Amino acid sequence: MKFVRFIMQNAALASVPKHIEHFSKFSPSPLSMKQFLDFGSTNACEKTSFVFLRQELPVRLSNIMKEINLLPDRLLTTPSVQTVHGWYVQSLMEILEFLDKSPTDHRVLGEFVETLVNIRNRHNDVVPTMAQGVIEYKEAFGQDPLTNQNIQYFLDRFYTSRISIRMLINQHTLIFDGATNPVHPNTIGSIDPHCQVVEVVKDAYESAKMLCDQYYLSSPELVLRGHNINNMNLPISIVYVPSHLYHMLFELFKNAMRATIESHNEGSNLPPIEVMVAIGGEDLSIKMSDRGGGVPFRKMENLFSYMYSTAPTPQIGQQITPLAGFGYGLPITRLYARYFQGDLQLYSMEGYGTDAVIHLKALSTDSVERLPVYNKTALRNYKVSQGADDWCVPSREPLDLAVFRLAK
Repeated sequence: MKFVRFIMQNAALASVPKHIEHFSKFSPSPLSMKQFLDFGSTNACEKTSFVFLRQELPVRLSNIMKEINLLPDRLLTTPSVQTVHGWYVQSLMEILEFLDKSPTDHRVLGEFVETLVNIRNRHNDVVPTMAQGVIEYKEAFGQDPLTNQNIQYFLDRFYTSRISIRMLINQHTLIFDGATNPVHPNTIGSIDPHCQVVEVVKDAYESAKMLCDQYYLSSPELVLRGHNINNMNLPISIVYVPSHLYHMLFELFKNAMRATIESHNEGSNLPPIEVMVAIGGEDLSIKMSDRGGGVPFRKMENLFSYMYSTAPTPQIGQQITPLAGFGYGLPITRLYARYFQGDLQLYSMEGYGTDAVIHLKALSTDSVERLPVYNKTALRNYKVSQGADDWCVPSREPLDLAVFRLAK
C-alpha cells in the first residue's frame, strides 16, 4: 500500500509542470472590496466560493510559480528558496485534488476548508524563508545592479501574490467555518465594513509603544487628529481589512519610535509622533510625522529595497532591537497599501524627521485587488540587460574633499 501511495505521489509531482503551464495561461480575477463584502454578507454561498477558489487559487499560484523559475539559478538553488518552492508545489497539488469533486457534497466542502487552513499555516513563514534565501545568495555571490533589479521586481510581485492568496483563503475559511469572530463580530470574513481608522491607529500605537518601553524604557507620545470632509461629526471609517491597516501602521510606528529615541539624548523630552487622518471623496490618507532625524535623500530609494534592507542573520545570543524587525517592514507595508490600489510614500528631511503617508481608497468600489500576471511584459522585465546610463552618474558616497586638498 505504501508503495502504491509512493507511485501515485510521484506521478502527481511529475504532472505539476503541466498544471502550472495550463493555469498560468489564465489571468487572475481581481475582486473589489465591494465584491468581497457583497458576497460575504448577502450572497454567502459556500458552493459558489468553493467552485471559484478551486480554479482561482491554482491560477494565482501558477502565475507566480512561473516567475519563480525566472530567478537567477544561483538564487533559485539556495536551500531556503527551494523550501518555499516546495511549499507552493505541495499547496498547488492539494488544491488540484478538488477539481473533480462535487460542490454539493458537504464532506468535500469541509475537507476543502481544512486544506485551505493547512495551506495558510504552511505558508506562514514564506516571507522570512524567502528573505533568508536572499541572504544566502548575497553571502555566496555578492550582488550586482541587474540581479538586484530582477529580485526587487520578483519579490514585489511574489509578496503581493501571497497577500492576495491569503486574502482569498481567509475570506472562505472565516465565513464558512461556522464561527463568529468574538473580537470583531461585525466583520465579513477579515473585512470590516465600518473599519474605524482612528481606533486602528491607536491600537497600532499602543502595541509599538509597549515594545518601545520594554527596550528603551521610554517612548514618544502620540498626537492624533482626524478630518472628515464628508461629515465632521462622524468618525472616519472605510470598508477595509483591519489587520492589513494595523500591520502598516504598526510597522511605521516602530520605525518612527526607534528613529525618535535614537536621535535624541537620553533623558531629553521626546517630541511626539503626530498622526493626521483625513478622508475626502476619493481618498483616505494617514500621515505619520516624526522628528527622528530623517534620512539623506540619496538613501531614500534604498528604504524599499529587499537587497539593501535584508538584515544579516543574527548571531545566537545577540540582542536585537525589537523595533528593528527583519528589514522587510517598509517594502511589504507598501505592498499592503498598494494591494487595494493605495500607496505608501515617504518624505524625509535629513536633520529633522520623516513623514510617512498611507493613501487608501475611500470607496469600496475603487478598492480593487492589484495582482501580478505572468505574461510577455513580465517576462521582458526579467530579461532586461544593464545598459549604459544616458546621464552622468556621480559617486553614491559623498566626496572626501580632503583627498582633493592633498592633491594640490
